[in-house]
Amino acid sequence: MLIAQITDLHIGFVPNTPDEPNRQRLDQVLTTLIDGPNRPDLLMVTGDITDRGDEESYARLAAILARCPFPVYPCMGNHDDRRHFSRYFPQVAFRDGFVHYCIKLNGLRLIVLDTLEPGRHGGAFCPTRARWLRTQLDADRTTPTVIVMHHPPIDAGIAWMSGGADEPWVSRFRAAIAGHDQIRAIWCGHLHRPIAASWHGMTVTVCPASAAQLALDLRPIDPETPDDRPMIVADPPGYALHRWHDGQLVSLFDTAEPHGTLARFDANLQPLVRHLAEERGG
Repeated sequence: MLIAQITDLHIGFVPNTPDEPNRQRLDQVLTTLIDGPNRPDLLMVTGDITDRGDEESYARLAAILARCPFPVYPCMGNHDDRRHFSRYFPQVAFRDGFVHYCIKLNGLRLIVLDTLEPGRHGGAFCPTRARWLRTQLDADRTTPTVIVMHHPPIDAGIAWMSGGADEPWVSRFRAAIAGHDQIRAIWCGHLHRPIAASWHGMTVTVCPASAAQLALDLRPIDPETPDDRPMIVADPPGYALHRWHDGQLVSLFDTAEPHGTLARFDANLQPLVRHLAEERGG
């Protein structure tokens, strides 16, 4: 099974511009997923799907995603708006006022969380959401499970953007999942870069954005002293592919851009491919 992940689309960053750069970048990613060699079985869209949470952007995004020949499952980011979202993505049910739900797959379970707190850039995870998550985890302790959410519970070191690993919402989330060994991974967005981390015995991955990426600068930052550092860079739009096969979960990252080919599987490389196949069989 192949699960694609895209994140941080930020549709509507340029208002009233249907062909804005973020739309073009998203189209690149979708074309790669639909027409490329790794068409997924489903697509997770992990938050900040619009930039301003406005109704027009959700309408435009719903029309864009309608081209996908596979199921699409979105979740909330800090730029999103639950009320406008619900009008254009009615297939995702609200529970207790939040967009959180479960997806049952072949031997794998995805639990999609809502970490939106209106007016707050960083994540949030209130007692209501924590109780819901514990209930879902307690209901099935045997099926391998992935938590899907916008905000990562880690400090990735990008000082102006990363949240603190000791924030109250992170502590509440950690308490909610404690003792649930069925959790295999946590998939996130928000940081606009491909990132992998070990967190309390679990693997946290962050998918690169389809919109612009963050500059990789791990120096401390002083909010009172602008230092002219790059913050947003024009790297290609990215995505993740999560492969679930024979009980193993592997996450891969790529960019949606033309890749120059240096070698092809032709007669010259056939001996190498044949040798490697014989090695694996031996």
